[in-house]
Amino acid sequence: MTARHPGRALNVGAIMYLLRHGQSYFNLHFTETRRDPGIEDPELTALGREQAQQAARALEEREITRIIVSPYTRALQTVEPFLGRGVPVEVWPGVRERTAFVCDVGSRPDELAARFPRYRFDHLPPRWWHDEVESEAETVARAEAFRAAMREVDHETTLLVSHWGFILALTGISVMNGRFIEYDLASPPPENLVWRP
Repeated sequence: MTARHPGRALNVGAIMYLLRHGQSYFNLHFTETRRDPGIEDPELTALGREQAQQAARALEEREITRIIVSPYTRALQTVEPFLGRGVPVEVWPGVRERTAFVCDVGSRPDELAARFPRYRFDHLPPRWWHDEVESEAETVARAEAFRAAMREVDHETTLLVSHWGFILALTGISVMNGRFIEYDLASPPPENLVWRP
């Protein structure tokens, strides 16, 4: 279930867990057809919800002190099985998916607040996702900014619930739906990225 990303640890607490959201309705249709089904901000499928439950069980014994999640519905639903741990959950738009398909059109903060009352969205701008197709360089820059921010608080043991493109930009690893990897914050940025799901 996990893959250790090689690297030199900064100190105790430098390891993060990076979890890709469970299967969404976009993933279900795109995998079958290789065509964008045109679903904005899709929800998880039944399989996606089960994948989220499995990830929560697999990480049950790990000491997680902080959870960061993307504002997309599929990520917010994936983090729900972790809520019983009493760990604070922070919604960060900077860890969103690379905008490339209709599924990467998000929901407004007021809509998210109505659907997910346990989370705070008042810090999000009305349109927190990228307007057009986001370049690889822009996604990599977001990943580098996240890496730098996490190195400043490396005493935390963070679970990041994010997306294929963002995790790829951060680590160079292509992660399947509902899977997680351990990530060493001291790891250098990946040199060669293959942008192919």
